[in-house]
This record gives sequence, C-alpha cells and structure tokens, in this order.
Amino acid sequence: MTCAEYIAAEVSAEVRHEFLNGAVYAMSGGTPEHAALGAAVLGELRSALRGKPCRVFSSDLRVRIPQTGLTTYPDASVVCGKLETDLDDTSALLNPIVIVEVLSPTSEAYDRGAKWAHYRRIESLREYVLVAQDEPRIELYRRNEAGHWELHEATRGGSVAVDSIGALLHVDAIYDDPLAT
Repeated sequence: MTCAEYIAAEVSAEVRHEFLNGAVYAMSGGTPEHAALGAAVLGELRSALRGKPCRVFSSDLRVRIPQTGLTTYPDASVVCGKLETDLDDTSALLNPIVIVEVLSPTSEAYDRGAKWAHYRRIESLREYVLVAQDEPRIELYRRNEAGHWELHEATRGGSVAVDSIGALLHVDAIYDDPLAT
C-alpha cells in the first residue's frame, strides 16, 4: 500500500492502523485501564500547559516520522510553538516535543523497542513518557544536551518532571481510581 492509499483508508477506517514502508498494521483496542490512564495523563498535561504556547493531543492524532517511514498513534503528544504537519498527510504531526505511551502486555516490548527507536529519530522530541499498566510507575526518557537519552522514573508517591514543557506528572494523580472499592 502506498502512503496516499493508507491516508485515504484511515479517513473511513473503523480501526486505526500504523503504517511502515508500505505495510499496514491494525492497532488493537485498549482496556478500560489503558483508556483511564491515557485520559489521566491528558488531563494532567492539559492543566500543566494552561497559559503556555503548547497543546496536548490525544491518540486520535497521527505522528509521522519521515526519517523511518512510520506513521502511528501515540497515546498522547505535545507540541509547543507552531504545529507542523506532513505535506502529504495534514492530519499527521511531525514535531512533537513530548510523546506518551501507556504500556500494555501486548505493546510494551514494541513501545520500548522498535517504536522507541523510531521516535528517537524525531528531531523535535525532547521527552518520551511510558506509563505502566501493571503497577503505578511512570518512566520518562529525556534527551540531554549531548543528544543522549536519560531515564527518570517514579512510583507511588513520586513524580517525574517533564522539563521541556514545565510539567510535573504525579504518579498518585495518574493512577487515582475513584471507582476502586
């Protein structure tokens, strides 16, 4: 499939797909826990960005990595300044500064491995946030001045600083479940 065919098919698709060098991969639906964690992160980021020239986007926005050919739907992405989209796909973001993925048993290896290798090629990307589903844990990879990625992580009672946007993600706030008994 060509990239143009993929873009046309995604407009009416009932299921989202990743696209990589002509191959199309269906993305599975999320669990209630995955959806709740993703929504919590979006809420915290939106609150932290109030009054700043930045915007948070949900998993409905595609991110395209022209250097590798991957088009995917991260759980959340943040852009500061001007929003840049792909010339051939104006619904695909090119310049996220932060990307968030909520890990699941079926996606964790991919999110930590091959997908992360694609994300590292995005020049604008400063931080990559991984939110665990199996325990209260947030991992943040930050690109330092030398271009190397450093890990910062937090568990229950802790927080991680998303320095590129001046935000703080509190583990307890993200994992708060008012429905738990």
